[in-house]
Amino acid sequence: MADREQPVTLRTRKFLRNPLLGRKQMVVDVLHPNRANVSKDELRSKLSELYKTDKSQVMVFGFRTQYGGGKSTGFALIYESTAQLKQFEPHYRLVRIGAATKVEKASRQQRKQRKNRAKTVRGTAKTKGASKDKKKK
Repeated sequence: MADREQPVTLRTRKFLRNPLLGRKQMVVDVLHPNRANVSKDELRSKLSELYKTDKSQVMVFGFRTQYGGGKSTGFALIYESTAQLKQFEPHYRLVRIGAATKVEKASRQQRKQRKNRAKTVRGTAKTKGASKDKKKK
């Protein structure tokens, strides 16, 4: 059995219009019997059909499956425009849906090591760090 063919029911509750942020916010209950889980991408497309908006304006997150399966609960935000979505949503959630690119940076440990190497060379150019090894006496 293909998972996509199994029926999925969406119910929204605690619906709230937030005109200051230009969005509708709601708690989403997903009923998915005989199915392990429903992807967030599929939920976004179903919610966009339900509320007659574009899929790029819908953000879903925070889904937890109930013990025993068959039901998941999470949160959904439907923005009035993609510009408002990009303005108010955190960057990591924009990266998840593909609306932004992830900022590539060195790992946390490498950044700390670079900082500590730069502390050892005082008064010189700190671009390379401690390039010369100091001889221990």
